Amino acid sequence: MANSKPKVTLSAAITLDGKIGQKNKHIVLSSKADKIRVHKLRSKSDAILVGKNTVEQDDPLLTVRYAKGKNPIRIILDSHGTIKNNSKIIKTCKRVPTIIVTSEIISKPNLNRLQKLPIDVIVCGKTQVNIIKLLSILSKKGIKTVLLEGGGTLNRSFLKKNLIDEMIIALTPYVLGSKNTVSLFEGMSFPELKTKLPLKLKNVQKSGNEIILNYKI
Repeated sequence: MANSKPKVTLSAAITLDGKIGQKNKHIVLSSKADKIRVHKLRSKSDAILVGKNTVEQDDPLLTVRYAKGKNPIRIILDSHGTIKNNSKIIKTCKRVPTIIVTSEIISKPNLNRLQKLPIDVIVCGKTQVNIIKLLSILSKKGIKTVLLEGGGTLNRSFLKKNLIDEMIIALTPYVLGSKNTVSLFEGMSFPELKTKLPLKLKNVQKSGNEIILNYKI
């Protein structure tokens, strides 16, 4: 697997109780200093990958703005191909390389709409995006490093399939509690991870009131 897929680095900011956000509400956990760190990390990555839910809730640009460097290729997983034309991703796709990954259940109108845009459309998977197959396709395209900035469900999918090689997590001085919040890995527990997915702490860095944890898998 190591030779057939890009290196995947999970990047996230979490609260002290392990939350990355609130459902149906955009919140900012990172300080300006941490945003600079994250954007430097983006500039060193070949691609940045998120799911459709992140695009719908946050409407991100996924570009490098707080640091110098190139924009990574933006990869959006959208099984039904319903990303809106007025999203920042679509509005800027002429100047920032963008890949939309859909599945075979995408409707013909949505597929035709996307194929008319200046983006690369990849159909990968039957009823949802096959992320294992996708990483192989990305590798053949010359993409060697992928920065995963997804939500809890997408993070869980990558972790469950042992596709994450490194985690860089900013621990922020906030607590959100459990009501209407999203965990770093959302939706299920992993009772067997201690033996199947050992984490090795590579580096710890203090930045203001935040702590940056770097784990290798």
